[in-house]
Amino acid sequence: MKVIKLLAPALVFMITNLYAQTKVQSAQTIIKEAKKEAAKNDKNIFVIFHASWCIWCHRMDTAMNDQTVKSFFDNNYVIKHLTVYERGEKEKLNTPGANKLMAKYGGDDNQGIPYWIILDKNGKLLADSRLHSNDGRLTGSNVGCPAKQDEVDYFIKVVQKTSHLTDEQLQAIRARFLKING
Repeated sequence: MKVIKLLAPALVFMITNLYAQTKVQSAQTIIKEAKKEAAKNDKNIFVIFHASWCIWCHRMDTAMNDQTVKSFFDNNYVIKHLTVYERGEKEKLNTPGANKLMAKYGGDDNQGIPYWIILDKNGKLLADSRLHSNDGRLTGSNVGCPAKQDEVDYFIKVVQKTSHLTDEQLQAIRARFLKING
């Protein structure tokens, strides 16, 4: 009986850990569910590829979740985070298939993170975080978390094109992101 009492917590821990490991959804499943939600709510899908160790990923999330602009993003996008580039003990946090999806949409190891894409409700790519010139040519550099004037300008142009935000709301987003480099 003592053995059972001693082994029970270990068994519960192992089962809980196994369940947690199998609970991680694939990128394909996350995007499929996001498309359903986007169609139901007339929104686009804002996908952010990120990692726990990435300071710029945290800055992006902090800016988007700032109370002055959070509702603007929430009311216009289904926002999904896909974890990539985790190593060691945290490797299990990676979203299965996220690296492949990120590469499909132009984000590769040379782009860095955060890397973001905006999809329509059907999964069609509308925009990504690679900076484009005014005439639409791809410059190749990843805006990531926009903080510099040209990055924020590009981000605002993308958000304006892919949302129903007013000029006043866009200016609030601009002001919030420009605070990052403070």
